[in-house]
Amino acid sequence: MAADTRNRASRRAQGRLIGYARVSTDDQATEAQEIELRSAGCDVIVQEHGSGASRARPALAKLTRDIAAGDTLIVVRLDRLARSVSHLLEVIEDLAAKGAHFRSLRDPIDTSTPQGMFSLQVLGAVAQLERALISERTKAGIRAAKAKGKKPGNPGIRERRPEALAKMTAAQKAAYGDRVQATAGQWLPAVRQMRPDHTWDDIARVLKQRGLDWTPERLRRAVKWMVAERMADSALLRKSPPRLPEDRLMTLVAGIHSSNKDLTLREIAVQLERLHERTPRGGSKWSTSSVKNLLDRARRSGLIADPAASPVASS
Repeated sequence: MAADTRNRASRRAQGRLIGYARVSTDDQATEAQEIELRSAGCDVIVQEHGSGASRARPALAKLTRDIAAGDTLIVVRLDRLARSVSHLLEVIEDLAAKGAHFRSLRDPIDTSTPQGMFSLQVLGAVAQLERALISERTKAGIRAAKAKGKKPGNPGIRERRPEALAKMTAAQKAAYGDRVQATAGQWLPAVRQMRPDHTWDDIARVLKQRGLDWTPERLRRAVKWMVAERMADSALLRKSPPRLPEDRLMTLVAGIHSSNKDLTLREIAVQLERLHERTPRGGSKWSTSSVKNLLDRARRSGLIADPAASPVASS
């Protein structure tokens, strides 16, 4: 019993082992996968019901969003996690950005070991080769068709057949969903921190300062998709309440501070100047005292939950 206690303490020090079990339909059970995952030391197991070809994986999206540095996501087989090699690499990249690891029990993939990373690099090279071969075959097919006098492209789309147009629309929606999911970790946290207190324009400007090129309409559309797929809370789409100019500045400063609690007052002031925000008195140059006053108001209003846990330096 003492040894088991030491092992559990050791696992906690190294990070949690989190299992992910997925089956294709509601009629199937994840029990067999759960047994293997628990045998591998997983104390937490996330279950998902959904087709392997489906892009909607709300449980997986939440797991990768909430996972902490040092944690390890474990699956029984690779096909339980990803629908393609490119999707697998995207998920592992998201985990790596959080400082988390990935392991498959039945495949030689373990990103916490040199051997596992080598296997992952081989998979990446295979995926790149596969894309190159597909591209070359496509180009060769187009050249051959032109040589025979055939027009390139789908004849059903050229002739505007309803079934062909419906398939094309579905494929475009799926591709859009893949792009939204692949980048959500970069912009969705800011949206969650600032909505609905801030307008989409405010958030797009903050993201632009971080090097992310989003227009307010594109950002709103992406969040709407996430909500429809049950990957985000519908409250994010609520209409922003009308605010006095100083109230708006207060919530904007609170949002900047919440997105990075290590920022100093001077750094927040610089961000406000880059956003071309006017001071409460209408000036273009922000002082640290103006930022501090707005932060103090935000704390009194409850926009910043625990001031003692996140002091802000003045320089």
